[in-house]
Amino acid sequence: MADHAGEHEPVVESVMEKINEKLHDHNSSSSDSEDEKEKISSVDAVKAKIYRLFGRERPVHKVLGGGKPADIFLWRDKKITAGVLGFATSLWVLFELLQYHLLTLVCHILILALAVLFLWSNASTFINKSPPQIPDVILPEDIVLGVAAALRIEINRALEVFRDIASGKELKKFLGVIAGLWILSILGNCWNFLTLFYICFVLLHTVPVLYEKFEDQVDAFAEKAEAEIKKQYAVFNVKVLSKIPRGPLKDKKLL
Repeated sequence: MADHAGEHEPVVESVMEKINEKLHDHNSSSSDSEDEKEKISSVDAVKAKIYRLFGRERPVHKVLGGGKPADIFLWRDKKITAGVLGFATSLWVLFELLQYHLLTLVCHILILALAVLFLWSNASTFINKSPPQIPDVILPEDIVLGVAAALRIEINRALEVFRDIASGKELKKFLGVIAGLWILSILGNCWNFLTLFYICFVLLHTVPVLYEKFEDQVDAFAEKAEAEIKKQYAVFNVKVLSKIPRGPLKDKKLL
C-alpha cells in the first residue's frame, strides 16, 4: 500500500502543477486584457483632450460625407479629381477669359447634336446602317419631389435663421452674419460670380486635402487663434456691447 501511494504522489504533484500553470496563465491573460483596456481608455482620453478645428470629432473624410464625393475632395482618386478640376478650369477659361456666353454655348451644342443625329437618321438608309437609338428621357416624379422637398426644408431653415438674427436676440450671431455679408460684398466687387464660384470650387478641392495632411499643425494654430479671438471679444463685449441698451423681445410664432 505504501508503495502504491508512493507511485501516485508524483502524478498528483504533476496534476497540481498543471492546474497552477493554467490559473497563472488565466490571471496573466486577464491582467493583460485589463492593461489593454486601460491603454485604450487612456488613448481615448488623450484624443478627447486634443483640440480639433470647429469641434470636429470625426475624420475629415466622414465630415465631408464619406463615399465618392469625399474621395474626390481628398484626392483619393487622383484621376477623377484632376479631371473634375480640369473640366471646371476649362469652363472658367471659356466663359471668363474667352468671353463665351453660356446661352451661346448651349445653343451651339444643341445645334451640333441635332444636326448630327438628323443627318445620321436620314443617311442610315443609304449607307445600310442602323439609325441612332435615341433614348426616352423622362424625369421620375419621386426624384423631382425629393429635390423640391429638400429645397423647401433648406429655404425654411434659412428663413428661420434670418428671423432669429433679425429679432435681436443673438448679437454675436448678428455681427458674424453682417461681417460675412460685408466680406462677400467686397469679394463681389473684385470678381464676378463665375470667378468667385470657380475660386470656391478650387478651394473645396485643395483646402480639405491640405488640412488632412497638416491637421495637427493647423489645429494647434487654430486653438491659439480661437483663444486670442475669445480674449479680444471679451474685451470688446465689456467695453462696447455691454453698454448697448436692449429691451426684452418676445418670440412670435410664424403661422
